[in-house]
Amino acid sequence: MTRRSPFDAAIEDGNIWLKATAETLHLDDSRLAYPALRAGLHALRDRLPPEAAVHLSAQLPLIVRGLFFEGWKMAGKPTPDNTVEEFCERLGRELPPNYQRNPKMVAEAVFDVVWRQLDPGESAKVIDQMPKGLRQLWPSIARRESA
Repeated sequence: MTRRSPFDAAIEDGNIWLKATAETLHLDDSRLAYPALRAGLHALRDRLPPEAAVHLSAQLPLIVRGLFFEGWKMAGKPTPDNTVEEFCERLGRELPPNYQRNPKMVAEAVFDVVWRQLDPGESAKVIDQMPKGLRQLWPSIARRESA
């Protein structure tokens, strides 16, 4: 019997998140999901108070946690994005030019993946930290549980 190394398990967990993002965005290649997952997680991280971002990160798989914290600067957080338009504009600046999906679709897809991959109670805590105007980006079942 061959045992998986912890590093292999971490990579597999990261690939689960990439595949889930690709499926949610209806992308044929999970490699195309990487910039969406990255941009969505960064926009979420930056909109949360730093303490909430750190708490959320503890729930993420190792590879996804690294992606979440990549390039993070705690100063100036949370960002002042209170509308879907402001939030998606910020998220869109992290996507590659001419990305196949619009920023709102990316935000909804990444939030859906976060909701499905994490404990619903943990996701509800994150949603509660978001301005009411941004909660509509989360799956409707998630919003009901966090009300």
